[in-house]
Amino acid sequence: MRAGRSGFAVALTGALALGAFTAPSAEAVDTGVTVSNLVVNKGKPIIVGTTAEVRPTFTFHMSLPSGVGVGDVTPFPYLYHDTTAAKGTESGGIYTGFTTCNEASPRAADCEGELYIDPRWTLDSNNDATTWKTAVWVRLWDSNEKFKGEEYLTGFSSVQVKRAAKVTVNAAPEPVTKGKTLTVTGRITRADWVKHAYTGFAGKSAKLQFRKAGTSTYATVKTVSADSAGYLKTTVTTSVDGYWRWTFGATTTTGGATATGDYVDVR
Repeated sequence: MRAGRSGFAVALTGALALGAFTAPSAEAVDTGVTVSNLVVNKGKPIIVGTTAEVRPTFTFHMSLPSGVGVGDVTPFPYLYHDTTAAKGTESGGIYTGFTTCNEASPRAADCEGELYIDPRWTLDSNNDATTWKTAVWVRLWDSNEKFKGEEYLTGFSSVQVKRAAKVTVNAAPEPVTKGKTLTVTGRITRADWVKHAYTGFAGKSAKLQFRKAGTSTYATVKTVSADSAGYLKTTVTTSVDGYWRWTFGATTTTGGATATGDYVDVR
């Protein structure tokens, strides 16, 4: 949808967004449009689970050639990897959910919007947990709404897309006698975009942390590696009441996670 020469809004979601990006394209031309300061997800990695839709934000500045107004251009930021920018608009990309541009001057606009990710169809391989390139697909129209040409603008910062992760914790027995052994277990899992489920994160190291009752800071007690199914298990000697939890940081493909502390009464 285009809305006059002072600005426009483009709204695409779900299958509609995919349809826009898989529509037949004209031969690429030099539109004269330039895009700068493209920032996706506030410069942070995009973390995606197995079912929940994710809508990373983006902002950018757009400069226009002489004779072209803001309403004559529709820009679609998108992400792609392992292909060219042009082919990245055809399939396998992460596409625009909506874009809004407002005129900053007669030949410039400030734009913002969202990408749209549904892990049930946008991501179909765990290899999609990687570095994605960013681009802007620019489509140009004349004053009579006739399509004039398109261009794929590249050279922007890349974005990490990562698998969401979870970790659980259980400390037992509860309550426990002071000086006795406490067994702390848990499991690290992460999103599997093929199975659409959370599966064990084999071999991942996690920190066991403790927070004394009445305090606000956790301290690391030891580090433990998960087994082949993602399970964690260790023992500690108890002394005071408090909370036990597992935590681990992000990797290049997977986000970090921290369990909610499990309170243990020591008697």
